[in-house]
Amino acid sequence: MGVKEQRDLVMKQAKRVVVKVGSAVLTGPQGLDLRVVSRLADQLAGLHDRGLDLVLVSSGAVSAGRRVVKADISDMPARQAASAIGQSRLMHAYDEAFERYGKISAQILLTRDDLKSRSRFLNVLNTFRTLLDWRVIPVVNENDTVSVQELKFGDNDSLASLVVNLVGADLLVNLTSAKGVFDSNPDANPDAKCLTCIENICTMDLGASCDGKTSDGTGGMYSKLLAARRTAQLGVPTLILSGHEFYGLKRVFEGEELGTWIVPDGKAISSRKFWLAYNNQSEGTLVVDPGASAALVNRGKSLLPAGITAVEGEFEEGSLVRIVDPGGDVLGVGLVNYAAQDLAKIMGRKSAEIESILGSCPYPEAIHRDNLLLDAAV
Repeated sequence: MGVKEQRDLVMKQAKRVVVKVGSAVLTGPQGLDLRVVSRLADQLAGLHDRGLDLVLVSSGAVSAGRRVVKADISDMPARQAASAIGQSRLMHAYDEAFERYGKISAQILLTRDDLKSRSRFLNVLNTFRTLLDWRVIPVVNENDTVSVQELKFGDNDSLASLVVNLVGADLLVNLTSAKGVFDSNPDANPDAKCLTCIENICTMDLGASCDGKTSDGTGGMYSKLLAARRTAQLGVPTLILSGHEFYGLKRVFEGEELGTWIVPDGKAISSRKFWLAYNNQSEGTLVVDPGASAALVNRGKSLLPAGITAVEGEFEEGSLVRIVDPGGDVLGVGLVNYAAQDLAKIMGRKSAEIESILGSCPYPEAIHRDNLLLDAAV
């Protein structure tokens, strides 16, 4: 089956869809553009009437608040205050717009800590399940008002990819200010062409393909492609589509080819591996030798202390760390069996020597392969 046939099939058969919309789409010179909100609600209501479960991940709170207070919001407290002002206005606009179509919306504000804790993750999951069972449209945003830097998702593109895993979505649609993904930066190259499809995003050099951020958002095309790469690992496709395209969301579900379709990986990773890799933040780095690198990449082995050449950062047992090869390229991420100070003592040593060095050997591996994700989009 060709890419077009696969795309057509997904658009016809998708049962649950996450739609992410960025600040640059939702806001204009006067703040939140209620016409855009209304058109978006119109299209989502139409898809909802077809029986689709929908989750909307919406930016725009900080931008909406900024236009109201007209103050400098360059530091974190000011951004959080602007978000508090703008979030209520954003949700009020969605509530009113969806109500016109007989739809109920619900606000869900998340921090990374809500998804990092397995018990809280399950509580959030149960809330989503109940809302979707009730045919409610959840509107999700990062809880900027209470987030501290280490608990932030970074941007709502990242959050959208986590929500895809959380709710078991069949498709991610990312509405942005661009027509799609271009083969070069359209701001610097007027001859840049919009790509209709990206077949293997895991081999794509994201840094070379795009740069810059929109003036209203925190992301840019890089963060959208990073989110698409993560989503592809779940076996879920992404459509990056212009939110300014007149009724573009409705048109793509009617079969029109707009935007850039990003093909998912043929072999999906487990939801658990996705959770451990992306709902946690990396707290350190392990540098491995060429032999360990080959064993991980080519033979699917666990990482043994013998293959580690350097331990960077301070972390505890069970923390998420990055694994890099001798050249500094990231091989993946994983949950460590030992704290940094203990790994520093046993790195380069055989597993049989661990007990004599540490006094006990609870694990022969530094990272077990079940707790390891290679080619992580970090």
